[in-house]
Amino acid sequence: MMSLALFYILAGLLVVAALTVVLQRNVVYCAMALIAALFLIALLFLTLHAPLIGVLQVLIYAGAIMVLFLFVIMLLSPSAMEQRRGWWSLGGVAALLLGATLIALMAGREPPEGPVPAIELFGSPEMVGKSLFTDFILPFEIVSVLLLVAIIGAVVLAKRGP
Repeated sequence: MMSLALFYILAGLLVVAALTVVLQRNVVYCAMALIAALFLIALLFLTLHAPLIGVLQVLIYAGAIMVLFLFVIMLLSPSAMEQRRGWWSLGGVAALLLGATLIALMAGREPPEGPVPAIELFGSPEMVGKSLFTDFILPFEIVSVLLLVAIIGAVVLAKRGP
């Protein structure tokens, strides 16, 4: 019962952080709210008894990727990146369609009785490594090349100067 209450608390905070990312006009505040959302996702992984995935979430996304985002935001001047309100109608329609689809998918489902059986080694380093280097080797290599290109681009932009 306590874990269900903890889940609802974390999920509620996560929804608030995600809405802050979308609704905030200042991009620096958006980035900070995104970091909070990523930390909350890591806490949800910890409640699923997957500490490796939670730690990787913090290290990779909340750490490295967000530092890169903030570097680009500060490089491009936050005032020049203010969000425009013109896309609100398209975003609202997309959100309503997504919500309707999720409600339709979940309407016919019954919640499971008792705990859902988890894979014994879910989130363990062995399972993550095996999955990463067998099933997901191509996406892993593509992401590594994209990150290398992003790093080279950041260095070139930083060397060019104002």
